[in-house]
Amino acid sequence: MPSIAVIGAGITGVTTAYSLMIRGFDVTVYDRQRYAGMETSFANGGQLSASNAEVWNQWSTVLKGIKWMLQGDAPLFVNPRPGWHKVSWMMEFLGNIPNYKSNTVKTARLAVAARAGLAEMADRSGVDFDFSPAGILHFYKTEHDLRHARMVNGLLRHAGLDRRELTVDQVMAREPTLRGDIIGGFWTESDSTGDIHKFTVGLADWLQKQGVTFRLGVPVTDLQLRDDGVYVESGDETRFDGIVISAGVASRKFAAKLGDRVNIYPVKGYSITVHLTDAASQAAAPTTSLLDDKAKIVTSRLGQDRLRIAGTAEFNGENRDILERRVRPLIQWCETHFPDVSTEACVPWAGLRPMMPNMMPRVGQGRNDRVFYNTGHGHLGWTLSPATADAIGATIAARFKSNSKPRYDLKSASIVPN
Repeated sequence: MPSIAVIGAGITGVTTAYSLMIRGFDVTVYDRQRYAGMETSFANGGQLSASNAEVWNQWSTVLKGIKWMLQGDAPLFVNPRPGWHKVSWMMEFLGNIPNYKSNTVKTARLAVAARAGLAEMADRSGVDFDFSPAGILHFYKTEHDLRHARMVNGLLRHAGLDRRELTVDQVMAREPTLRGDIIGGFWTESDSTGDIHKFTVGLADWLQKQGVTFRLGVPVTDLQLRDDGVYVESGDETRFDGIVISAGVASRKFAAKLGDRVNIYPVKGYSITVHLTDAASQAAAPTTSLLDDKAKIVTSRLGQDRLRIAGTAEFNGENRDILERRVRPLIQWCETHFPDVSTEACVPWAGLRPMMPNMMPRVGQGRNDRVFYNTGHGHLGWTLSPATADAIGATIAARFKSNSKPRYDLKSASIVPN
C-alpha cells in the first residue's frame, strides 16, 4: 500500500486525505495547528456557491483596487508598500485578464461537480455541519451591477448552472427580513451553506477512525526528495512514496523546497459571527444565504443562533491581524440591512485565502512524479475542494498504477497543473 503525506489539515487537505483513503492509500496528514481547520477553514462565509464562481481577473477589479488603495475600510484594499512577490503576482493576474470568461466557466463547472463529492463525504462520515439547502440570493443596488450580473449569468448558464433573475419584489419575497435600496437580484436554488470548520473537524475525526494518521501540532520544518521517496522532517524524519501539498498560503514555500513554483498570494478576508442570543434577532436574521455584489459581502445562517457575515479582500502580505477598520463595515452592513438583529455579540475573524494569479486552483503533479498539489483555491476552497480532492486522488492512483478515474463528473473543467 503506497504511503502518501498530505501537508495541511484545512478543507483541501482533509478532503484530499478522504480521496486517497477510499482509494486504498496509507495517508498521513500534517499540520502545525493542534486541530484540523484552524486557519482559512475556520470561519469563512459558509457558502457552497457555484453562483460565486466568477474569477476576479477584470480591468474593473484593477481600477477599484487603485481607487481604494488609500481607503482602509474599502471592500478591496491593496497595501501600497511594494514587494516582489506582490508585484509578480499582480503582473500574472493582469496577464490572465483575457482568460476571465473561460476560467469563470471552468470554475463554475468544477463547483457544480463538487456537490456530489460533498454529499458523499457528509453521508459516509455522518458529520453534522449545520448544512442547509438554503439557496443563494444575489442582490443589486445599481443598474450597472445588474447588467454585469446578467453577463455573468450567461457564463454560469454555459457551465450548467441554473440561476434565475428576480425583480425587486421577488427578492424581498425570497428574503422578507432584508432591507435596503435594492433593484433586483438572482436566485440559485441549488447552492447551499454549512459550517466549514465543523465539517473539516468532523471529517478528520472520522478519517482517523478509518486509519488515516493525523500529526497535528507538528510543524513541518523540511521536505526532501530522494531517489526512494519523499522525506518529511517534523521533529523526526519520515519517508513517504508521495506527497500532496495542501497547505494554503504556506504551499508556496513548500513547493519551493520541492523544486516547483506555486505563486500563491495571501488575500485576507474577514468575517463576523453574530450570535443570535434573543428571539427577536433570530426572527430578524436571514435564513436565505445572501451575496451583496456591490459590497462583496456574503451571509450564511448557521443553525438557529448564528449568522455568519463575511467579505472584503486585503492584499497585505502574510498578515493575520484583525483590524477594527476592516471589521466595522461588516457590522454596519448587518445593522443597515437587518436593523432588528442585535450586533452586541459579534466575534470577528480574519483568514488568508490562498490565491493563484489566474484564480484557479493548482491541482496536479509537480516536476517530480512523487509530488502533487491541491491548493490555491482562493475564496472557493469550501465550494471546490471535494472535486479537486477527487481529481488529485485519481491522478495519484494513476501514478501508482491503480485503476482509478475521477468519480465525479468534471466535464471540461480542465483541472491541470498551472
